[in-house]
Amino acid sequence: MSLRTAPARRAAAAVVAATALALTVAACGGTTKKSTDNAANSSGPKSSASANPSAATKKGLTIAYLPKQVNNPYFTISDNGGKKAVEALGEKYKEVGTSSGTDTAGQVSYVNTLTQQQVNAIAVSAQDPGALCTALNQARKNGVKVVTYDSDTNATCRDLFISQASAEDLGRTEVQLMAKQIGGKGQIAILSAAQTATNQNTWIGFMKDELKKPEYKDIQLVKVAYGNDDAQTSFQQTQGLLQQYPNLKGIISPTTVGIKAAAQYLSGSKYKGKVQLTGLGTPNDMRAYVNNGTVQAFELWDPAKLGALAGYAAVALASGQITGASGETFTAGDLGSFTVGQDSTVVLGKPTVFDKNNIGQFNF
Repeated sequence: MSLRTAPARRAAAAVVAATALALTVAACGGTTKKSTDNAANSSGPKSSASANPSAATKKGLTIAYLPKQVNNPYFTISDNGGKKAVEALGEKYKEVGTSSGTDTAGQVSYVNTLTQQQVNAIAVSAQDPGALCTALNQARKNGVKVVTYDSDTNATCRDLFISQASAEDLGRTEVQLMAKQIGGKGQIAILSAAQTATNQNTWIGFMKDELKKPEYKDIQLVKVAYGNDDAQTSFQQTQGLLQQYPNLKGIISPTTVGIKAAAQYLSGSKYKGKVQLTGLGTPNDMRAYVNNGTVQAFELWDPAKLGALAGYAAVALASGQITGASGETFTAGDLGSFTVGQDSTVVLGKPTVFDKNNIGQFNF
């Protein structure tokens, strides 16, 4: 889940590690950006039907979840959220998938099998943006609705993409968290993944834009460092930042590997509690550092809500209440009402902030 650039996710590292935890949290990495190569594949089937938002929810639908990896803590949580949503609507839920987070051929095989089984909708977290396209478009030609969640395919290969959070929200809220923690004043640095990481650079762009606002006039961004999503490199980069900038007040690390490595360094140093750290990480990776006072708060999204939203969207598609066109709206139970945006994307909402008060409620 290392919020690196691509939809790759490892697992054990932190929310920032949502990439390192046996989570193989392909969830965090690169899924908040638009699908890449929208035109890389030939256009998939376009629905000629129009949406009927007042249509009754069909009963007896089968909604199949195909995560990047089964028995992965992150996807167990997200898909259980989907199960609750689907069953609350009176539909049938099933989950299939490979035990490896890189078995694209296995994902293709499962899509083909689900098509043969005539499920009504597939919610899939894609291991590769293009590899599933032929199989998914064949499923759509056979009347199967396709929703991607957490990790998108090319936009031509699905009906809807359920995105964790917008890139803008992720960038701006991390600055807001940091400003609160340092009292709106002082030097800060960013510990990123690779220098070429698309998602990281997009988030950092929004961070820099947020810092231009008058309320941050006393905060100075002194450096963007790169840990290459490697724990040891990120650890060393953290050490280097503190040596180079002895008055540093805070570090933002929008990568699960980076935030965990930075927390490890700070927790065993004289800077613990003096230099603040925030960014994107998983609760399981960051819990110890929150509880021991190294980290006040960090953020990510709630995977259970992400899975639930995918389920509600799949049922709405299969019921004809939406088609995936921009501007359509649908209700997702207690999550509220959602509007389909550009590229048939639905955004879950702002990231969830984890701190000492709520981190014990999450296990991923």
